[in-house]
Amino acid sequence: RLIVGTGKYKSFSETAKAVKASGADMVTVAVRRVNILDKKKPILTDYLNPKKIIFLPNTAGCFSSDEALRTLRLAREMGGWKLVKLEVLGDKKTLYPDMIETIKSTKVLVKEGFKVMVYCTDDPLLAKKLEDSGASAIMPLASPIGSGLGLQNKVNLSLIIKQSKVPVIVDAGIGTASDATIAMEMGCDGVLINSAIANAKNPIRMAKAFKNA
Repeated sequence: RLIVGTGKYKSFSETAKAVKASGADMVTVAVRRVNILDKKKPILTDYLNPKKIIFLPNTAGCFSSDEALRTLRLAREMGGWKLVKLEVLGDKKTLYPDMIETIKSTKVLVKEGFKVMVYCTDDPLLAKKLEDSGASAIMPLASPIGSGLGLQNKVNLSLIIKQSKVPVIVDAGIGTASDATIAMEMGCDGVLINSAIANAKNPIRMAKAFKNA
């Protein structure tokens, strides 16, 4: 039910402690930010074992379909990952998803055998188009990425939950453990948290709070 991100922490050590405290068995990994060249620098897999926790490669930082597709194909080559999180951003300021590019990318990835969990806006019609395109999970934002503003449009999220036959996971904008509770009470299948934990004064305690929520 709880998926956590691995970015924005002060160190990989802190990341690993927070993930453990959260109880999550799936973490997102930004493929474009993974260090594979500098052997002197630590890498995430030194701290989180992909055999013990599910790695969900994502396309954070991609602003076109071509970029996103290339990134996930690389992830499959590197680690054999087929379960992936797609996000194609349309704006550097708000990090809102470009839904035209997102739907286009989803169709291609599904044809190539990927199981695609898709970050999207909270538009019920577009969420349905994603599901019809073969998305394995719909991941609507609660509010802009990293904003911590919580669930800003409960009506739309409720409509998405009611119409979807695949899991609905709230992704982006959740700021507190109580926000996660509200999302679950609405009927969401899960929540994805990164900034709220990583940017907290005490990430370990915040991770435990989300686990309890």
